Amino acid sequence: MRTFIAVDLPEELRSRIAQIQSRFDDFKFKLVDPSLVHITMKFLGEVPEEQIGDIAKVMDGISYAPFEVSLRGVGAFPKPKFAKVVWIGCEGNFDGLHRLVEESLSPFGFRKDAHDFNAHATLARVKYLPKKNKEKFLQLIEELKDIEIGTMQADSIRLKRSTLTPEGPLYDTLHEVRLK
Repeated sequence: MRTFIAVDLPEELRSRIAQIQSRFDDFKFKLVDPSLVHITMKFLGEVPEEQIGDIAKVMDGISYAPFEVSLRGVGAFPKPKFAKVVWIGCEGNFDGLHRLVEESLSPFGFRKDAHDFNAHATLARVKYLPKKNKEKFLQLIEELKDIEIGTMQADSIRLKRSTLTPEGPLYDTLHEVRLK
């Protein structure tokens, strides 16, 4: 099954996320359902079902203090001119948590992340951006680069299953670890 470890966003931020996403309606991007927007700590990929219990046990051993997260600014990967993903920036004590998740799961042979960890919540995927819309898109990214979305408490990490469907992904929480 296709899996990842994430910090979920609270319900109270979902309407704000939807408002921001609506600013991109003209671009025909593939928007992430606001109820599914999350911060991915580690994408595991395809994992045999019989390994889920062992991964959950290792996750139970992760001890990390809860921390405040500020969701601020909209940007694009790899960069706005060549956008493939539109995201919200997430500021908080993510680097240490990410490192701990990586180290804890290393015995399973998961590939280490190739890039430095950059905490973000994906808003949309960009399949195609016509040249005629590029300037308008770049102006919108510039306008939203410092927008304040809100704050939240990162107090748990979740092992999630992702089932891809024609209507979009479905996520199920397989295991949750409270940060303490």
